Amino acid sequence: MAKYKLGVLYGDGIGPEIVKSSVEVLKATTSKLANGTQFEFVELPMGWEGIKKYNDPVPEMTKKGLEEMNGWLMAPHDSSAYPDEHRISKRNPSGELRHYFDLYSNVRPSRVLPGTKGLVEKADLVIFRENTEGFLSDRNMYKGIGEFMVSPDVALVTGVFSRKAIERIAHEAFKLAMTRRKKVAVVHKANVIKYAFELFRDICYEVGEKYYPEVEVEDYLIDAMTAHLVRRAEDFDVIVTENLFGDILSDLAGELVGSLGLSPSLNTNGKQAMAQAAHGSAPDIAGQNVANPTSMILSTVMLLQWLAANHEDNKLNEIAKVMEKAVLETVAEGTTTRDLGGSATTTEFTAAIINKINRNEP
Repeated sequence: MAKYKLGVLYGDGIGPEIVKSSVEVLKATTSKLANGTQFEFVELPMGWEGIKKYNDPVPEMTKKGLEEMNGWLMAPHDSSAYPDEHRISKRNPSGELRHYFDLYSNVRPSRVLPGTKGLVEKADLVIFRENTEGFLSDRNMYKGIGEFMVSPDVALVTGVFSRKAIERIAHEAFKLAMTRRKKVAVVHKANVIKYAFELFRDICYEVGEKYYPEVEVEDYLIDAMTAHLVRRAEDFDVIVTENLFGDILSDLAGELVGSLGLSPSLNTNGKQAMAQAAHGSAPDIAGQNVANPTSMILSTVMLLQWLAANHEDNKLNEIAKVMEKAVLETVAEGTTTRDLGGSATTTEFTAAIINKINRNEP
């Protein structure tokens, strides 16, 4: 009997609602299949809970606790509303955990789901976002952050690009492309930021040519890519880019296929993984029972698939398959939350998924 320890970080805003939904769906699926897999859910403080109890949005006990986990469910956080001492010159909770655990690979798929109406008719792509360097200054330094004020009227920010970081995210992108349509698009801005983005672009090409010659590689400037995604999203398979560009492009792709509420995300370091919805904490609808938990549930599915591959445990894939099938069928049949034009509450949508799991054949 395999047992896995999963951390549960409920976070801020709609975080507690969508993470609770994900845990309930996972528990229901595990109970339905009864394939010998067990999960131990370990709740750890993060966000406002951490501030109120430990004066830290990511307390040391949370980081130490996560070291013992196989993976964890990371809720959204409302760091922009934190007190100044926890907001200025400090990493937000996502950045802190990505930095602390060196979660260098941020995987963000976007696809048109049956029963949803997106701004594009067809799309099935995956964006690989290098998670530790680039122009997001809250995680690209060994100590401190790469942003500072030299005077009240002058701010400087430092971008960091290293061969090690570029090579490992390139390998992740190409490895997945080998299992899909064997196409990789490298996104950069080498026409203006020459040294940094020429390094990023050229190393991606080197990795492809040396290790994955079957994969077709092309590259795009970031501004051009935003237009290409809108016009012909269906043409793209795997996209790889740096931190800031990956953040922006994945939000664009999520909205193009229907809603950020549908967009899952996984952060990995080869040993551990963090499931995390691609959207924010939406404090304006927190506690109203209207949030769409799809992104968080599908992020949990990605976590299970990652664990299955890393632990060579196909029973985890069985659980992931049943969860994903139930979510997609529920949405396709028209039971959706209001962001997708439906009227179901968060709890009603979750109950519909669980009902689907219990009624479907394993």
